Amino acid sequence: MVAMPSSAAADASSGAPGPVASVPVRFGQYAPARRTLLHISDTHLLAGNRALGGRFDTAANLTRTLEAAEATGIRPDAIVFTGDLTDLGEPAAYRALREAVEPFAARLDAPVVWVAGNHDERTALRRDLLDLTPTEEPVTGVWDLGGLRLVALDSTVPGWHHGDLDPEQLQWLRSILATPAPLGTIIALHHPPLPSHVPLFDILELRDQGRLAEIIAGTDVRAILAGHLHYSTSGTFAGIPVSVAAATCYTMNLARPAAEVNGMDAGQSFHLVHVYDDAITHAVVPVVDAPTGDFFSAEWVERMSRLTPEERLEAFSRKRP
Repeated sequence: MVAMPSSAAADASSGAPGPVASVPVRFGQYAPARRTLLHISDTHLLAGNRALGGRFDTAANLTRTLEAAEATGIRPDAIVFTGDLTDLGEPAAYRALREAVEPFAARLDAPVVWVAGNHDERTALRRDLLDLTPTEEPVTGVWDLGGLRLVALDSTVPGWHHGDLDPEQLQWLRSILATPAPLGTIIALHHPPLPSHVPLFDILELRDQGRLAEIIAGTDVRAILAGHLHYSTSGTFAGIPVSVAAATCYTMNLARPAAEVNGMDAGQSFHLVHVYDDAITHAVVPVVDAPTGDFFSAEWVERMSRLTPEERLEAFSRKRP
C-alpha cells in the first residue's frame, strides 16, 4: 500500500483563530483549542461544470462554501475533504477541483487532505489530484499536525457505491495505531460507520464494520470524520464519536418521510473541528445568506476581556428584571 505524503508537523499555535477572533483572556474553563480542522465533503464536481442531475451547480456551490469558510477567519491545521470529490471521476473535474481549492488552501496556509469517495475513480484521483502513480491502490495517508495524527482511509470499492475496508488496509491501520500520537488520532473516511434512517444509505453502507471496530478499540482514536450521506449527523462507533459533514453540492431534504428523501439545493454546510486536550467539538456552519444581528463583535469581546471573571458574570450572566 502506498500512503500519501505526510505534511510537515504543524506549528503548535497554527490552529488558533485569526487576529479578529483572538482572545487574550480565557473566558471559561477550557484553554484554546490545540488544533483545528476544516471539514468539507461531497463536492461532486463534473467536467465542464455541467449541472449535476441537470439542476445543481456544484462548482458555484463549492465556491460559496469556500468563501463562507474563509469568512470565519479560521486558520486550520488541515482542510479535510471526505470524499465524492467528483461525480464521475473525470480527470478534468479533478483538475477543476485543484484550481478551486489550492489557492484557498494557500491563503489559509493549510494542507489539504483528499479522501476518496464512491463516486471517485482511484486512477484519475491519484494522477490528476495527487500527482501520484495512476493505480487502483487505495488512497490513504497519515499527517502529523503538530502531534495530532490524521489518518485517511479509503473505503471505496472499485465499481461499486457501497463501502468496505480491505484486510491489507486494516492491517496498515493497526500498525499505525500501535504507537499513540501525542494529541491522539482522528480518522477520516468517506462511508460513515453509522446507521441511517434513510433506506437508500443503508444499502450503500460501510460493510463489515466490526473489523474496523476491533482495530480501533482501545487505541488513541478520538474521532472519525466522514461524508457520503449529504446531511450532517453524528453518533458513536465503538465508543468513538463520528461526525458526518453534509455535502457542498446538494443536501438531502430530511423534512420528508424517510422513503421519500431526495436532494435539494439548500442546507449546504461545513464543519469546524476544534481539538482540545480532553474534548473535540464539531460545529456545523451553514452556507447561507441571512440577516444577522450585530450585538456581539470583536470590540465586545475585547471589552469583556478587560473585566474580571466576576465582573463578566455580572455584566453578561445575571438575569435582569
